[in-house]
Order: sequence, then structure tokens, then C-alpha cells
Amino acid sequence: MKKVFGLAILAMSIFIVSCKNNNELSISGKVENAGAIKKVLLYETDQLVDSAFLNENNEFKFRRVTEEPDFYTLLVGEKNFLLVGKNGDELEFKTDFADSTNSYEIKGSEESEKIREFNQIGNSFSKIYKKIQDDYSRMTEANPAAKDSIYNVLMPQFQSTMDEYSKTSLKFAQENKSNLAGFFAASSLDQSQYEAELITYAEEIKSVFPKNKAVQSFVTKMAALKPVSVGQMAPEFELNNTEGKLVKLSDFKGKYVLLDFWASWCAPCREENPNIVKQYETFKDKGFTVLGVSLDEEKSDWLNAIKGDRLNWSHVSELKRWDGKVTIQYKVEGIPASFLLDPTGKIIAKNLRGVELQKFLQKVLN
Repeated sequence: MKKVFGLAILAMSIFIVSCKNNNELSISGKVENAGAIKKVLLYETDQLVDSAFLNENNEFKFRRVTEEPDFYTLLVGEKNFLLVGKNGDELEFKTDFADSTNSYEIKGSEESEKIREFNQIGNSFSKIYKKIQDDYSRMTEANPAAKDSIYNVLMPQFQSTMDEYSKTSLKFAQENKSNLAGFFAASSLDQSQYEAELITYAEEIKSVFPKNKAVQSFVTKMAALKPVSVGQMAPEFELNNTEGKLVKLSDFKGKYVLLDFWASWCAPCREENPNIVKQYETFKDKGFTVLGVSLDEEKSDWLNAIKGDRLNWSHVSELKRWDGKVTIQYKVEGIPASFLLDPTGKIIAKNLRGVELQKFLQKVLN
């Protein structure tokens, strides 16, 4: 009799599993202490795709069809929670709206749980950031005259914490290449600082999520960035100089060249110019030069800025702002932007400014 009963239980469990709908994603949730919150919004990647009212028990449910794993965001009031789901997943979400730490529970998706794990890592670093900010406010309020010195003391702590968070994020991404949580962690990295790692990461995951739009957009962007990344030969180009004569990048081979993208209307560029002038004067007799590529539209503005900032090196421009072919070729999306080339024309560093440029040049030229 016991054997028959056991077989009945087994049959029932098989029936329950077979009733699971593998053709859709189910997201069930509960918001405790919802207060004035009446509705939850659902975003697929960054598009609003559905909404659901909370019932009398503050519960909601969504159903979606998604063959491949994809990102979903639940917007609860001003709080958002990132999930990952695909057809056949039955996600169970729970949060307490009164909880200021934005903690939540998620079941039914290993990838969603991994994202929650990564968010917990971010929250731990956020607490450190907040303490540094609070310390700064408290110390400057007590001694306003020491504001700059307090900043100089606390800023290294802040930067060190940022660096540690980035390293932790990269490690998490590399350990989770087979799921979207890893991609989410990689997306949090500063592209300018981790360009090489992100290019490699994109190449490694491009076939893992062939139908995921966010991943493939990232893969495409990194592939386009690779030809102008550190370690690559700088693409050749020729542009008119201030006198209308064609200048080729290859004309500067044999020297270390700072390829500097800037404009007269760019305040950060103008602020950095005195530093570039200083480095140019210091190292120009040691095989270093600068080639300025302006994103100006008006030639008079360009020439006046060159004269006013005493930029005594070669300059070229298409006078097309962001639409210049070289600007597009070098994937310049913000200025100032720079590429440091070795005598063979290979890119050996990018976006070095201030003391970083000085230290790098001292290292390679002294």
C-alpha cells in the first residue's frame, strides 16, 4: 500500500511539472507596506511593456513571452528592481516598500538571484561612499576654511573605494560570463578605464546571448571601438591644417604624438590646454609632439583659441563639430579626448590628463 501511495505522489509531481507553462515567463510579486503605491510597472530592457494593479493583499502578476533570457525592471513607486527571466521561469518577487535599503527577495531564476547578489555588493560600497560624503559635510561645516585640505584628504579614500568596487565588479562579471548577471556587472564599469577588459569580455559573450538586444548592442559597440583601442595601430587620416594644407597622421611617425581632440567651445578642453602646453614645452626636445584635432565649426573661433591658449603645435580640423569623419572614425563621443601614439603609430594610452599625462611622458621619455 505504501508503494502505491509513493507512486501516486510521484505521478502527481510529474503532473504538476507538466502543468508548468514553458511558453511564457511568469512574474508574481508582493509589496509589503505599499502605502500609496497602487500599481507596478514592468520594463523590458528600457521599454515599458506592462503594468499591474496591486490587489487587496498588495500582490501583482505579469506574464510575458520571451524565448531568450532578458532584463526586466519592476518599477515600484520611485524604486526599481532588476530581474532576468525567460519562458518557463516562474519568478516570485517580494519587497518591503518601507525598507530604505531597497532589499528584496527573488526566487525562480538563478540569474535574478545573481543580480540581487551583485546589487548587495553595490549597496555595501554605497555605504562607504555615504560615510565619506557625510564626513566631508561634517568636517567642512565645522571648519569651512579647510574645505580644500579636507577634500584632498578624503578624495583618495573615495577613489580607492571606487577602484575596489570596479575590480570587484570585473571579477563578478568574469565569473558569470554564462549569465546576464555577469553582463550587468560588466556594464557598470567605466569604459575609459576598463576598455581592454570590456572589449575582451564582449568577444567572449557574443555567442552566449545571440538574440539579446542589450548584449549584442554592447558587442557591436566594443567591436567598433577595438580598432582605436590601446595596442592597435592608430588609423591613418589626412585633414587640412590652419593654412588649408593637407596633413597626414603618418607625417608624425618617429615621435610620440598626443592626438588631442578638442574645441574652442569646450570648457574642460580649455582648462586642460595649459597642462598640455607645459608637457609640450618640457618634452618637445625628447621626441614628443601634439596634433590637435578641433571639433569647431567656425574657423575664426578655432584660430583665436589656438592663439589665445598658445598652442604652438600642429592643428587640423574638418570644422564639422561631431560629424567630422575622423571624429567618427576614432569613436570620439566626448571631449577632451586624446590618444597617445608611440613612434610607430601604435596607441599606447588614451585620455591622459593632468599629472597622469606628465607621469606617463616622464616614464617613456626619460
